[in-house]
Amino acid sequence: MTRAHEKLNYVEFAAKDLAATKAFFQAAFGWQFADYGPDYCAFEGEGLDGGFYRADLCGQSEQGGALLVFYSADIEATQAKVSQHGGTLVRPIFDFPGGRRFHFVEPSGNEFAVWSEAATA
Repeated sequence: MTRAHEKLNYVEFAAKDLAATKAFFQAAFGWQFADYGPDYCAFEGEGLDGGFYRADLCGQSEQGGALLVFYSADIEATQAKVSQHGGTLVRPIFDFPGGRRFHFVEPSGNEFAVWSEAATA
């Protein structure tokens, strides 16, 4: 884990179904997890280290939750993998002033987004 003074270092998410959440991120994004008992798993080397803890909660941007955003060099392929592996699209690919992005919810209900540069004509 990288440590830089007063910089973001770790993020934790609630997950009502740890097994389904782990399986989704392993399949769609290639993440690896370390289990710390039956109620917590951690990931590292994914841009920001973090973990999931068992709870009947989830993070949604419309409820004021933080929205973590992935980068993709091929947004269409990433959207297809997310859908194929159990993610639910809540906003399909759309343009914004700086690129394109989509939003999805993983199996435990946490919302994430993926962005890429604007499509070239």
